Amino acid sequence: MDWYTIKDVEKLDTPALVVYPDRVKANIDLLKTMIDDVKRLRPHIKTYKNKEITLLMLGAGISKFKCATIAEAELLGMCKAPDVLLAYQPVGPKLYRFIKLIHAYPATKFSCLVDNSAAAKEMSDAAVQYKLKIDVYLDLNVGMNRTGILAGFEALQLYMDCAVLPGLTPVGLHAYDGHIHDVDLKTRTERCNAGFAPVLKLQQDLKQKGYPEPIIIAGGSPTFPIHAKRKHIECSPGTFVYWDKGYQLGIPEQAFLPAALVITRVISLPDATKVCLDVGHKSVSAENELSKRIYFLNAPELVPTGQSEEHLVVEAGKGHGYHVGDVLYGIPHHVCPTVALYERAYTIENNVLNGEWLNAARDRKITI
Repeated sequence: MDWYTIKDVEKLDTPALVVYPDRVKANIDLLKTMIDDVKRLRPHIKTYKNKEITLLMLGAGISKFKCATIAEAELLGMCKAPDVLLAYQPVGPKLYRFIKLIHAYPATKFSCLVDNSAAAKEMSDAAVQYKLKIDVYLDLNVGMNRTGILAGFEALQLYMDCAVLPGLTPVGLHAYDGHIHDVDLKTRTERCNAGFAPVLKLQQDLKQKGYPEPIIIAGGSPTFPIHAKRKHIECSPGTFVYWDKGYQLGIPEQAFLPAALVITRVISLPDATKVCLDVGHKSVSAENELSKRIYFLNAPELVPTGQSEEHLVVEAGKGHGYHVGDVLYGIPHHVCPTVALYERAYTIENNVLNGEWLNAARDRKITI
């Protein structure tokens, strides 16, 4: 029997997100072998969004985490994760939610990002008002061109400014290089090293000015094995927990196992060659082109021809053997936003449905 087959799949309504916990555990174990010290791991919760995997990681000796939303940060606080970086610059109402979070979960040390003086001043003023000192990491733009400040004189000045603001304590540098995902590892390494060089220089410049050595948090999944070889750098892979087809194809040197699938059924046969499935935009991440959304393990020959909110039409060819009710097992191309489409994941052990994991942090708010 194939690893993914669910013996009692008739109990499962579709579309459904299913997770294989044994494979999740194997992926966590593999991650730990790829770095010299588990203390240098700071996985991102964005992929899985549930307490069960957080507890598995804590049990594996991982104590630092990264997240992107207040809900993700709160979930980590609920699990008593010791060290949580909100890898986002909280402004407006989000800043006051972040402060509430710090008060509500004292067992967790929270920190966040900053990349400009106006946000730093707002953050400091709010921290003083609520009698806090907020640890901040300078968000550096290493080529992603999304957020962050270039690692140079202005970044040095911003770090120094944060150090004199009464509500802030600058503790490190954050360098996310998610734009680097060349399939060729040599090319990926060269690009990663080039982008990272100014970060190291900034760290040294700050040390020379008398600041404690700034912690560096760097990379995501594609550059994880590159940053893992550096000394003292914290690494933030996320997708490794579930893996997906995009990374199977794009970073083939990493041997993580697909551990989350989308289960779908044939619901209609619109003509002699086409099959319609119940897996629409609302069921699998649809930000990529139609051919890069879902891949069927037990039906690799199917070619998507159209997708809408609740339907996916595929070309099966003349004389195909598909019938209404047939079950297909799909690997998402991009699992992280796919998980966010589901309130819960159904767990599969020994090829049988055996539980549910709530994706609690898919919501924008849990309690705060």
